[in-house]
Amino acid sequence: MKYLLLLLLPLFLLSSCDDSLTSSLTHYDVDITVSLPDEISPETVSDATLTFRNISSGTEQRFTPGSDISVIPGLYDVDYEAKGILTNGAESRLRATLRSVNITSSVSLKLEPFSCVESNDLIIAEIFFAGTLNPSGNNYNGDDYIRLYNNSDEVIYADGLALIESKFNTTQKYDYTPDIMNEAVSVDAIYVIPGSGKDHPVNPGEYLLLADTGIDHRQLNPYSFDLSDADFEWYDISTSPSNVDIDSPTVPNLDKWYCYTNSYFILHNRGFKAYGLARIPVEKETYLKEYLYNYEYTVVSDAGSFPMTATAYRIPNQWVVDWVNCSVKALYAWTVSAPMLDMGWTSCGTIDKDKNRFFHSVRRKLLYLNEVGNPVFKDTNNSSADFNTDCTASIIELEGSVMDQYGNKSVTVTYDGITPVKE
Repeated sequence: MKYLLLLLLPLFLLSSCDDSLTSSLTHYDVDITVSLPDEISPETVSDATLTFRNISSGTEQRFTPGSDISVIPGLYDVDYEAKGILTNGAESRLRATLRSVNITSSVSLKLEPFSCVESNDLIIAEIFFAGTLNPSGNNYNGDDYIRLYNNSDEVIYADGLALIESKFNTTQKYDYTPDIMNEAVSVDAIYVIPGSGKDHPVNPGEYLLLADTGIDHRQLNPYSFDLSDADFEWYDISTSPSNVDIDSPTVPNLDKWYCYTNSYFILHNRGFKAYGLARIPVEKETYLKEYLYNYEYTVVSDAGSFPMTATAYRIPNQWVVDWVNCSVKALYAWTVSAPMLDMGWTSCGTIDKDKNRFFHSVRRKLLYLNEVGNPVFKDTNNSSADFNTDCTASIIELEGSVMDQYGNKSVTVTYDGITPVKE
């Protein structure tokens, strides 16, 4: 049996808009019904908060129990968060989300919270997908990377941990059939850290650097940096003679299980994808045979409607230990995972092909330093709240640039067509 809570909540605008201007706009009432999971009793729920995020303006409005909800017309992401007690007495974080809700009149919405997935494993601390530019002002490929981190107080072995990229784009939404998002993520790249189980220990407070190409990129691009000391690189044997990958002699390769490309894999440098970590509990051959995902969707354009079929691989949500949806503010359409994995998204740049995104990364927010001086980063399964956007990439070493090592504060590095400059 599910318990239904009717929450009528007062408005607390978090933006700096003038109250008189906001009050003069048309507002529509929103009734929220929350259907709790069976293992949560209503009387144990506390600190319930609803956040309405206007996708177009980025303005957030928060509501707490007590009064009516009303918002101006627009397209909204709606998030619910609360604390609760399970029937076994354990504490739980409750979450629910609705994406791209178009509010053009008074409306009733239903939310079905879930208990958040907790994982005592490595987390993604930083994603450098935007890349750098070379002296001629062109994109330079190969120096993208992802930093992992042990946010716990125990040794974690990285052996068998898979780096994965989403099949679907966060900037383009289709109705995929069958819809498996509540059960699994759809992926187009899988690279696994090799090892027999305890070959690659990561101590508390330590990082693990996964690089595209583990070389000193400054030899090819003076505006890049040295990745020859990375822990691992993803390497592809290309079938395209004009697009050949570089196999670093100093950095070991990840075990490539699958990738969509016939040349070489790079992170999407405009930020249209999501990235995750997974523990796949079956052998490679078994996985590749049994976890294909065949789906259909329809592309609608001025020229007509076109039914499409495609294939990806699926990874069950319970295998995913961390997930980060990336996007770009001007084009964001949806998150390509169930909210139990990630309720939000993070970005570099504000518009598509924003040149200011180069030399920047998304970096997880620092909460505090623990008793031994190790960083403890924010990890609430909500990338909108957990990550800083448009940070100077942690590995960049540009003359005159200064950055906070945890990404909470950083200078802005832009490109003037000749040299990187500090604003």
